[in-house]
This record gives sequence, C-alpha cells and structure tokens, in this order.
Amino acid sequence: MLRLPGPARAAVTPLAVLAPALALLAGCASLEGLESEGKARDVKAPLALWPEYSPAPPRKAENPSARKPVPGIARIPGGSMAAADPLAVLDADIASGGGTPPAPNAVRRPVLHDLTDDGKPDLIMVVDLDPRTSELRVYSVQKQVVTRVLALRGVLAGVELAAGHLVVREPTKDPRYVSVTDYSWDNGALELWDLTLDDARTPQTPSPAPSPAPTLTPGPVP
Repeated sequence: MLRLPGPARAAVTPLAVLAPALALLAGCASLEGLESEGKARDVKAPLALWPEYSPAPPRKAENPSARKPVPGIARIPGGSMAAADPLAVLDADIASGGGTPPAPNAVRRPVLHDLTDDGKPDLIMVVDLDPRTSELRVYSVQKQVVTRVLALRGVLAGVELAAGHLVVREPTKDPRYVSVTDYSWDNGALELWDLTLDDARTPQTPSPAPSPAPTLTPGPVP
C-alpha cells in the first residue's frame, strides 16, 4: 500500500471531501428552473383526402399569361407601345374575343412601363367592369406585332410597379390581409413570379417604398 507523506496527505484530504459536495451543487444547478410540461405532443402527417384526384392543367384560354396578337392593329417597327392608340388596342382586343368595347369612362388612364426588359415601354390598362370588379390587360410589341401578354379579372386592391415587376394586390376573406401576386417577364412571357400575403393598406398606411412615377400616355382617355 502506497502512503503519502504527511504534507501531501493534508493537501489531498480537503479536495477529496469537497468533490462530492461540488458534484451535488452542479447537479442542483442544472435542474434549477426546469419544469415538466407534460407528455410531448404526437406529430402526425396531414391526411390527404382523395389523393388519386388532381385537376387538369389550365387551358390556354384560362392562362392569364397566354400571349395573343391583337388583330386589326398596325405593326410597330420601333417596338414601343407608345406608338399605339391605347383605346384602339383595348377595343380591338376585347372585340376579337366576342366582347363589347367598354365605355371610355370605364377605362383608367393608360400607363406605359417596360415590363419585358427590352428597354421599350409596354402598355398597362385597366377596365372597371363594375364598382368592385376590374380587368387588367398588358400589351407589348413582339416582333413588331401588338400582343396581349397578360389578362386577368378580379378585385384590384392595388396595382404596383416594382423592379420591373407588375404587382397585383387583391383582397382576401380576412380584411386584414391581401393576396399579392407578382408577375415578371421570364422566357418570353409575363409569368407569375411570386404569390404572398401582405397587410391590407388603407389611405393612412401607404406603401412604405413607393415606386417612381411611370410615364403616362397622353390622350383623351379620362
């Protein structure tokens, strides 16, 4: 049996006595403030109903981004919609689909803005069908032909231009929020780029970062 000298034995003894106490204190410190919240909740995957059913893809007429040349409008070699008569383009487009051209006072002021990223302005128009429902149409010159590149109908809580994108805000069933659809020119079409929810705005809560004022088309449209 190994025996330590007296001084060494005296130095080791206090540590040996303190070790269990330190361990006990450490254990108490680790448990202090912890409370049991009961049994963990079971996490279950959603149960899909009728998983064997899925909708057919949209028909071309149901695709708001389907490109459609506007008949009866002269070609524009320069490629800018600023060279076209906005009302003539709108009327020809609606008539070609069997509709009746709207009254001039139902048409909002046309807006010119480059949405196709070619450096030339495209034409953005809105027709108010009734006090709640509106129709948004966008026209661009594609290979000298005036072409409709977007047509959608809905309740327009707001239409915005941001970083070359067209942003459409529509109300939801919850008045606190609006649905925000972001359209961007991609692969030759004005496609849906993003879909989000945002806080509904009132005249007292405007957009935090308004876009620069777009170029307006001069003319008799009220």
